[in-house]
Amino acid sequence: MELLAPAGSLEKLKAAVLFGADAVYLAGKSYGLRAFSDNFSPEEMQEGIAFAHSHGAKVYVTVNIYARNQDLAGLPDYLRTVAAADADAVIVSDPGVFQVVRRTIPQMPVHISTQANTTNWQAAAFWQELGASRVVLARELPAADIRTIHEQLPRLELEVFVHGAMCMSYSGRCLISNYLTGRDANQGACAQPCRWNYRLVEEKRPGEYYPLLEDERGSYIFNSKDLCLLEQIPLLHQSGVCSLKVEGRMKSVHYVASVIKIYREALDTYAADPGNWQLRREWLRELDRISHREYTTGFFLGDETGSQDAKINLGDNSSGKNHDFVGLVLDYDREQNRVLLEQRNHFREGDLLEFVPPQGPNFTVKAAGMTDEEGRPVAAAPHPQQRLFLPLSSAAAPWTMIRRA
Repeated sequence: MELLAPAGSLEKLKAAVLFGADAVYLAGKSYGLRAFSDNFSPEEMQEGIAFAHSHGAKVYVTVNIYARNQDLAGLPDYLRTVAAADADAVIVSDPGVFQVVRRTIPQMPVHISTQANTTNWQAAAFWQELGASRVVLARELPAADIRTIHEQLPRLELEVFVHGAMCMSYSGRCLISNYLTGRDANQGACAQPCRWNYRLVEEKRPGEYYPLLEDERGSYIFNSKDLCLLEQIPLLHQSGVCSLKVEGRMKSVHYVASVIKIYREALDTYAADPGNWQLRREWLRELDRISHREYTTGFFLGDETGSQDAKINLGDNSSGKNHDFVGLVLDYDREQNRVLLEQRNHFREGDLLEFVPPQGPNFTVKAAGMTDEEGRPVAAAPHPQQRLFLPLSSAAAPWTMIRRA
């Protein structure tokens, strides 16, 4: 099964590929559903795709907004730019956009976005007959329904979200953001009002706000838990899923690298010996150490597995952050046994640091003997993007993540 990673920027694309993704998905400056991610200029898209291809990974470009009339004018030129950058597929949800893609770049593989809310085999067959090579299934589907679609359409690739944030709306098609803020979620500008704190106002008592849940933090009635299907890798495979998709184009490079590394190891272990595969507790512990809301299996195991309380997060709107990402290894100086790192968050001499390499086990060292690029001693690193040298007896590969242990 393919491991598909989010790439909200060129840096995140490179990290995802180096930490084990088989493919990444990204957006240009237009037509994608994450308008507030950094996204890719034409030059960055070309560079990112070339980098991925040089490491044997594919790149899918999202063109999955629900287009308005004014969006269509520039679409053919944009699609030709995507094709010229050598993308491996485009992801669409709008039938009109689908037609423009087929007419403008007919040789480009087309994946149908989860936004198209494909929930049955006949709908999937509709897209396949039109020329789609893959369908990203609705997140509302349980494993049994996915298996039925695969059995009916064995040559159609099926992609499923397995990790990350869940939207409270049907297949992510939400109007709350439009109504409350004027920012169109279906054009990539969602304000995420599902994570806001809500209280009740009685019609004839304006200005009197009543809590919906007795909790000092408030009530988050639209807020979901985060999806995690790591434990379900065997069932995903048995259901006919060909691509496991991680959500998170707006998440940090540390988040992307950490999640992809764990799923890569789990998938490789499963492929080596499917019959004896077992979930490792250290994988779950690692996933708990990154920023996330409480985990859920969503709808994958079917509604019979528990109440909606298993999916809805009424207690908090934020993602817990247990371990600070403090730096990224740029290079290793073998002559002087030191790493050149780029700082991302504050740390200081004496802090215990954990190094998370793209491959291989993590290791910890105590920060000591730091210097800046001019050789001056540094007791604390308070400035993000500052480059520092840190003595290290063993080599650390570029792109190794450094976090406070």
